[in-house]
Amino acid sequence: MQVLKFGGSSVAHSDAIKRICYLLEKKPKGRYAIVVSALGNITDQLIQCGELASERRNLYKKILEEIEIRHLKIIRELFPITYQSHLMSWIKKNINDLENLCDGIFQVEELSKRSLDKIMSFGELSSSFLIAEKLKQFGLDAISKDSRDLIITDSQFGCAQVDFIKSNNHIIKFFKEKKSEYIVLPGFIGSTLENETTTLGRGGSDYTASILAAAMSASLLEIWTDVSGMMTANPKIVNQAFPIKKISYEEAMELSHFGAKVIYPPTIQPAMKKHIPIQIKNTFSPLDPGTLIYISKKTKNISQPVTGISGIQNTALLTLEGSGMVGIPGYSKRLFEALSREKINVIFITQSSSEHSITTGIHEMDVIKAKTVIDSEFSQEIHQKRIDPLRIEKNLCIIAVVGDNMKNLHGTSGKMFSSLGRNSINVRAIAQGSTEKNISAVIKKHDFKKALNTLHEVFFESPPKQINLFICGVGKVGSKLLEQIHQQKNYLLKELKLQVRVIGLSNSKKMYFNNCGINLNHWKENLNQHGHKMTIYFFMEKVWKFNLRNSLFVDNTASEEMAMTYDKFLKNGIGVITCNKIACSSDYNHYKKLKTLSRHFKAPFLFETNVGASLPVISTLNDLINSGDKINKIEAVLSGSLNFIFNHFIGKKSFLDVVKEAQLKGYTEPDPRIDLSGLDVMRKILILARECGSPLELSDIHQKSFLPDNCSDSTSVDSFYQKLDKYKDYFFKMRKKVEKDNKRLRFIARYKNGIASVGLESINQNHPFFQLEGKDNMVLYNTSRYYEQPLIIKGAGAGAEVTASGVFSDIIKATK
Repeated sequence: MQVLKFGGSSVAHSDAIKRICYLLEKKPKGRYAIVVSALGNITDQLIQCGELASERRNLYKKILEEIEIRHLKIIRELFPITYQSHLMSWIKKNINDLENLCDGIFQVEELSKRSLDKIMSFGELSSSFLIAEKLKQFGLDAISKDSRDLIITDSQFGCAQVDFIKSNNHIIKFFKEKKSEYIVLPGFIGSTLENETTTLGRGGSDYTASILAAAMSASLLEIWTDVSGMMTANPKIVNQAFPIKKISYEEAMELSHFGAKVIYPPTIQPAMKKHIPIQIKNTFSPLDPGTLIYISKKTKNISQPVTGISGIQNTALLTLEGSGMVGIPGYSKRLFEALSREKINVIFITQSSSEHSITTGIHEMDVIKAKTVIDSEFSQEIHQKRIDPLRIEKNLCIIAVVGDNMKNLHGTSGKMFSSLGRNSINVRAIAQGSTEKNISAVIKKHDFKKALNTLHEVFFESPPKQINLFICGVGKVGSKLLEQIHQQKNYLLKELKLQVRVIGLSNSKKMYFNNCGINLNHWKENLNQHGHKMTIYFFMEKVWKFNLRNSLFVDNTASEEMAMTYDKFLKNGIGVITCNKIACSSDYNHYKKLKTLSRHFKAPFLFETNVGASLPVISTLNDLINSGDKINKIEAVLSGSLNFIFNHFIGKKSFLDVVKEAQLKGYTEPDPRIDLSGLDVMRKILILARECGSPLELSDIHQKSFLPDNCSDSTSVDSFYQKLDKYKDYFFKMRKKVEKDNKRLRFIARYKNGIASVGLESINQNHPFFQLEGKDNMVLYNTSRYYEQPLIIKGAGAGAEVTASGVFSDIIKATK
């Protein structure tokens, strides 16, 4: 004999019921017990009827009418006209009984659990009756049987406990007497010895099927639902979740206890006791293999210790603590007995080794009831200050990783908690079962989705690793960066196993977000047409709200306001990639704070493009220092724009013409005064000095300006250009002088013995800087190891494309 259970979604409408009949028709010849739930959403409507009636709201009559119309509609769609009359009469009679019951509740203004169970039973009784009749129409030997005649319970209405001895006797006797091949039974309901209707708890139809299977020692229990088996995680939260092919009874119980709703937790126990395998199948994809729950006799692949990840939201932690608990027996017993008296389910327990505190997790809806009963139970100890008043923490959730094989492979818990830590998910409490099949952690409810996705990625997903970018600044550098990301998308996926998604974009006026990733073919249109007004604080709020794993903030702006937000991103575990030099060249304490936050919250803070665009200037410096080398001196041409200007300041070109050309090509900052004043180079050498360990401030850097004083005092770019034009003879004479001496002008930054300086110098032909062409940068590291000849880094140090490639490189580094 086999037992099949069909859930609410599987019997939601006439087409679904026909699908069940076709499925059963194709089953091999044998005997089948078919347990069904109410039509989808009917149970919720029935509960609503009872509640509305108890509140003396006549709206319950309208809902009863909707329930009746829906059932009658299904009859008309399923059966020929000649067959409909007695079915409709049966439904209408039951609806009348239901209305009379609700009318009584309306009069007394009270909805007891006994009455509610009676009301809720209508859904399963109706669906089982109709399905049995439809099977007869298919020519199958089918009957319906009221489960209340078979399953005997206590009188704990709402979630009755089954009397297995009496129930088994009834079940065995009935199936022995009835020889029909298909017996359709309503799930979820039973009755007391006094014939009062009871229910087995929401999801109890699974339990009904398991009780029947165990009583009859069935060969198989099939649970038919709307998903293709138990999943590695909730597919509504984790898109990459996939069905588990085989799972042990214990693993299935752990996952169902921690929120996996595919199967009702008590279902497994009766089947497990009789070693009856449970198959979870999809009514809408019957050919899918589904999940087999069974006793595993073979050791699984120990390289995969975790079978599934689940979680419970809306959890609260209750902590009872105090020095008076240490060494005194009985506190735990009293605590759990007090909760048990109020029927409060404990879903999480942990106790400090010092016996100073006990922490339990319960559903948030039970908090008030729990506090009342615990404060009452320990009132004397609290009054005597031997223990503290109960401490309650809300807005929490529990996540659990489950697997039989976790005990056979070390490092599972380390992997779990390190991955949560990398994504800035704080763990409030931890518990691990003595069987080592489950590790549970309490975290903030806000982090639930991110935690599940993070753990699923770590334990189940072979690459690609998903990276989520939030990019501010889509000007020359930002646009090139987006172009490069789009161009390299397939390469990153194939070669580096990285799925890089741009989730948010902004310019100075607008910002645009897409949780599924912005289409980089149309980002400009989306930003301009669908973007919202840009404010940095609203931008950050959106990033916090998305709360995505592996998130990176990319700053392509030159904005001081933007640079001052990095600490907030780092504190939230979001890495920062920036070509904006302001943060790292700001107050030294702020720079150190950012570096400290990066280490503390394990959030990458990368700014290679602050110095030398895409040249590996900072990374090389760090490699030298980290490997034990000592930096004796740094000499550098760090301004691609100034190098371009002085290399092209030849022939008949005026100094102003060359500056404008450099700006047009994107080699200068948007405000060229920053480059020509030397401020940009000062920031760069300051950053290198700080990376060497020197606590310099920007004001400590010696600078000799080559600009006339009047130019330095310009209040706008236009007035600055006017003054450059006015002093064209001054710049012409400066150039003629160095040409006469066969030298070249270079704007050089130097750092030695804690002292940094910048300034324009004339360079001899034998100096490495003399042959520096175009917009190239060059850095000379003179170190303890490189003392005879300096280590030289040379290449393009300006331009949107190379700067974007440097930012892109930092993004890839951050993923590791």
